[in-house]
Amino acid sequence: MGRILVTHLLPEGGTDPLSQAGHELVDGFGDAPCSASDLAALAPQFDAIVCLLTDPINSEVLVSGASGRLKVVGNVAVGYNNIDVETANRLGIAVCNTPGVLDETTADLAFLLVLSASRLASDASRDLLAGRWQGWGINQYLGRDVHGSVLGLVGFGRIGRAMERRARGFAMTVLHHSRHTTGAPGYVADLDDLMKASDVVSLHVPLTDETRHMIGGRQLRLLGRDGVLVNTSRGPVVDEAALAEALADGTIFAAGLDVYEEEPKIHPALLDAPRAVLLPHIGSATRATRTRMARLACEGVCQVLAGSEPENLVRLDA
Repeated sequence: MGRILVTHLLPEGGTDPLSQAGHELVDGFGDAPCSASDLAALAPQFDAIVCLLTDPINSEVLVSGASGRLKVVGNVAVGYNNIDVETANRLGIAVCNTPGVLDETTADLAFLLVLSASRLASDASRDLLAGRWQGWGINQYLGRDVHGSVLGLVGFGRIGRAMERRARGFAMTVLHHSRHTTGAPGYVADLDDLMKASDVVSLHVPLTDETRHMIGGRQLRLLGRDGVLVNTSRGPVVDEAALAEALADGTIFAAGLDVYEEEPKIHPALLDAPRAVLLPHIGSATRATRTRMARLACEGVCQVLAGSEPENLVRLDA
């Protein structure tokens, strides 16, 4: 049986696949952050590492692990920007993630942001809690209708399609853009055309060299003064400084964000921006979903250590 480093405390039941398979589990850092050097020092002693998106599994960690017994890294996240997958592949270290299990939960949160940003819910709530609300007024907190509007989805994978299903219930027209033609109704080949045609744009793309800052000042101007931007994908997909400026000067109407360029640091101008709904990366944060995520990552680790190839193996050509 293997010796497994679980870097942080996981939801109850999340590591059951490992313990049920008879592996030895070692708690790493509890709820405290860890550095690459911390992980590199420990990596050679373990057959597997179960980690979070905030854990830097870089080349230093992987090379150190390969000098010992490290065979697999299970990332309790769909994204794997924290892992040097190319180095892992070169060293023969498998990487597993958690696709599929958080799609509906994240889409729920993304649609919450669509509604909250469009209806200025955060501005209204802040005024009420601060004692600034003096009673109903016909011109207060005038938001934008969600029903009957146009939703533009950037990225049309599982979460994007889950968003489309929710939008249909609000009688929204749904358009989508992706790198490759989807063959589905509503496909828009050019991102600029999608921005111009949409009332609300919701981002559902992975972070790559091509998607970094794909939404900046020019795209926000195309979205326009009545437009709403929502991001639950990866923070660096949006230029936060440009977004804060667009909110401040009325280039767009509102925004809803759950992810940021340099988490947990938030651009100061964005914190002060009007008509912004800002959440602390809670897209998958339900007990059931986070537990399923942990279990799936652990199941992948078990399968690798048993000599089989898991379905949630990260492939460079994916």
